[in-house]
Amino acid sequence: MKRPFVILTLGLLFLPLFTLFTHPVEKPLWGFFGHRRINRLAVFTLPPEMAGFYKQHIEYITEHAVDPDKRRYATRHEAVRHYIDIDHWGRYPFPDLPRDWTDVLIKYTRVLVVTEQGDTVPLFSNGPPEGDPAYRRFFREVFLPQYYEEEWTCSCADLDSLAGIRAPACREVIAIDEFSPHGILPYNLLAMQRRLTKAFEEGNAQLILRLSTEMGHYIADAHVPLHTTENYNGQLTGQDGIHAFWESRLPELFADDQYDYFVGPAIYIQDPASYFWDVVLASHSMLDSVLAIEKGLRQTYPSDRQYCYEERQGASVRTQCPDYARTYHERLDGQVEARMRASIRAVGSAWYTAWVDAGSPPLKKMTEPKNPEPDSSSAALLAPGGKMKVRPHE
Repeated sequence: MKRPFVILTLGLLFLPLFTLFTHPVEKPLWGFFGHRRINRLAVFTLPPEMAGFYKQHIEYITEHAVDPDKRRYATRHEAVRHYIDIDHWGRYPFPDLPRDWTDVLIKYTRVLVVTEQGDTVPLFSNGPPEGDPAYRRFFREVFLPQYYEEEWTCSCADLDSLAGIRAPACREVIAIDEFSPHGILPYNLLAMQRRLTKAFEEGNAQLILRLSTEMGHYIADAHVPLHTTENYNGQLTGQDGIHAFWESRLPELFADDQYDYFVGPAIYIQDPASYFWDVVLASHSMLDSVLAIEKGLRQTYPSDRQYCYEERQGASVRTQCPDYARTYHERLDGQVEARMRASIRAVGSAWYTAWVDAGSPPLKKMTEPKNPEPDSSSAALLAPGGKMKVRPHE
């Protein structure tokens, strides 16, 4: 349903910000509502040197904010970019989880030797040799380029010559990534940041537009507490459906009427890797309240007033009743709004940082971009087909 134009008399300086309220919104699936809103508003955090380019393409940036969700089941490596089950790897602040992509894969990749007799045995009895420069170089040169392949393999000769490890009776070496199925969100954010910086350096307007749009989606996901846990939908605590309740239903009901979207200008991020990890850790620190408040409310609120049916696109949909949702929203004490505001500024700041790190190229001189096509190359972190055991997105 389209909302009417909202006419505000705050001066021409602020008028562009409020054009977002004229934007038609589909049924929220940050759900579709939140992702589009966050990307759209991030444009208004940018400095004048960038704002013209982004405002010119604001409709694309808004509409395509949900593209990563749309391809979750079309490519086997997409889903894991949206979350990290960080509590699978220990306890806050997870000091034993390497923040470097190569190091974390080395630590959690099981390497097996296939013997001449056809048996499969572990290469390392006590885990891989972390910190060994020769093995790290071998891993980067041999296994990392195979990341998007169904199976990682190498010859016994490569293992010997590059890593200095001789495996007796070795016929083949196989590596199994046991980390990625639990999510790679902060690692993906840093990879996207680097790619966006390179796109600015190359003056590739089409790629800048697409990467900015999709990066906005992943940054927004990192601000959702339920994207940082194995209990992503409350399924481990008898709270099934809490993901969509927090991420979609609450913004759908209260964002337009209650949220303050003036978040301040984008800032330069000195250390993007630490910044993205801080976002994830901050989200995870809120998880206990997200779950505990909803659980307490579920147990005390009249059960016949928790769920209602609403007509949406010609179908009757079961969802949380407005009064029940309002109570949960109030008990969260501004948490959803705060994460949405933080998302908006973080997205703008990531775009701004990539532009500065690229030397602040003049965007006006860049070739007019066409509507960017989805990038199916492995360099774009996509790999069609195949299977990876991952959790669904609720």
